[in-house]
Amino acid sequence: MKPIQTLLEVNDLNAFYGRAQILFDVSLKVGRGEVVALMGRNGAGKSTTMKTIMGLVERRTGTVRFRKEAIERLAPFRICQRGLGFVPEDRRIFTDLSVMENLEVGRLSERLDAPYWDENKLFKLFPNLGEMPNRPGGQMSGGEQQMLTISRTLMGNPYLVLLDEPSEGVAPLIVEQMAEMIVELKKQGLSVLLSEQNIHFAKLVSDRAYILENGQVRYQGSMRDLAADEVTQQKYLSV
Repeated sequence: MKPIQTLLEVNDLNAFYGRAQILFDVSLKVGRGEVVALMGRNGAGKSTTMKTIMGLVERRTGTVRFRKEAIERLAPFRICQRGLGFVPEDRRIFTDLSVMENLEVGRLSERLDAPYWDENKLFKLFPNLGEMPNRPGGQMSGGEQQMLTISRTLMGNPYLVLLDEPSEGVAPLIVEQMAEMIVELKKQGLSVLLSEQNIHFAKLVSDRAYILENGQVRYQGSMRDLAADEVTQQKYLSV
């Protein structure tokens, strides 16, 4: 079996907010074509891990390599330019701009060896958006805004997307669509690091999983093994 090419490699990542240390020597990998779940309860450090990888946490140590290049000292916009996309939990769409205008903000040039996205492909992936191209972002439901945020990130034609809590606060029907969307992205060749609390959602889409607790990696293994390991789920994921 051909080994999976590593796209993202994080080693000994530490992050601080003021004097408080949030992450402690977090290490993880994401390979080409993989969906990897970063799991844990609220406050475990999932969002901070993603923000730190993207250069959005000012005080940090450790190494982050993306497509074999060290990026831990790069500005966030430089990291995006290299093909690492980020969909934040709080969406951050432009509420006064239309769907089409929001998508245009995210547009970047086509990349070698990365899936190419335009409006037509995205509207096939998210038919809801295709029915409202001129609707302002502020007049959309939470689920529709989530779809728009993901679509805007995909307009940058990334190799890998950091997807922070896509199932949080959206209707069950939208959660189902999100799962189908992630499976489709994987088929297209995109890699995904998925921050998620919901084991049922994660096991639908993920190949491997890491579990964080108090800013430390407590578990790593295949999603299949984690789905069958009720003791670990109870210890680290149950509310």
